Amino acid sequence: MKGKLYFLETRPQFLILSVVLGFTGTSIAWYDGFFNLWEAVLATIGLILTHISVNTLNDYFDYRSGIDRVTILTPFSGGSGMIREGRITSGEVLWISIVSLVLAIPVGIYFILIKGWLLLPLLIMAAFCIVFYSPLIQKCYWPEWSPGLGLGILPVLGMYFSQSGQYTVHALIASIPSGLLVHNLLLLNEFPDIEADKVGKRKNLPITLGGKGAAIFYTVFTLMVYLWIIGAVLFKTMPPFTLIALLTLPIAIKAMRGSFRYRELDKLVPAMGTNVMVVLLTQVLIGVGYLLSGFIRI
Repeated sequence: MKGKLYFLETRPQFLILSVVLGFTGTSIAWYDGFFNLWEAVLATIGLILTHISVNTLNDYFDYRSGIDRVTILTPFSGGSGMIREGRITSGEVLWISIVSLVLAIPVGIYFILIKGWLLLPLLIMAAFCIVFYSPLIQKCYWPEWSPGLGLGILPVLGMYFSQSGQYTVHALIASIPSGLLVHNLLLLNEFPDIEADKVGKRKNLPITLGGKGAAIFYTVFTLMVYLWIIGAVLFKTMPPFTLIALLTLPIAIKAMRGSFRYRELDKLVPAMGTNVMVVLLTQVLIGVGYLLSGFIRI
């Protein structure tokens, strides 16, 4: 019974993001002539473990800060709710986070040994984003950059490095849409928790800029995803078939419109769900675009 509760506490439905990031990074590496199934799977497992650590550590700090007591639970925000329901203790959640992070360490060491020490700075940055996100970064006016970096750009670059043993400007450019998308995933999910986050003395964008300002910020960053892809293709730093990611633009427009209805939970929650679709599907299509471009070289 406890095992099932521990599994649910990891919020497995959100771990799909790690699998998608693994696919995107691997597709970019494959396009550049680097692919190893074992390394791709192992690196994705390491990414999932770190993602579990992020999710559970965030739940732990939300409970300890008192945010959990006033948070509005939605399918996309507010944490798992399992601590405040008494189904699991905060201590157990902390241990899940620690164990997950510790299990990810040998994966990182393995890739450092076989691919090179240049992976180490990336792993240190990722660890910083994990450990300090809830207790420190969320109080610094624009904390959304941290998940954008730590759960967007760095995973794609890490997946690329784990198979190629190098970083390239091309890979960095290709990782930027993931960073923007994950940034916005966290940003829109913060809207229902504005008052609750104030209790925990957080200073995220909806608090710093207000609801309308944060909605504008979200919209600008969403549009930047598509402009970045178009620009990268025009400058030949991303292959032509990655333009299929633009297919998600009509869905993204719905999410952008919904972000301005932040005072109406019945309108905001569907927008949050649409945003999740945009985040996942856009990255999948970028990966598919790399695969198609690899098969049909233009």
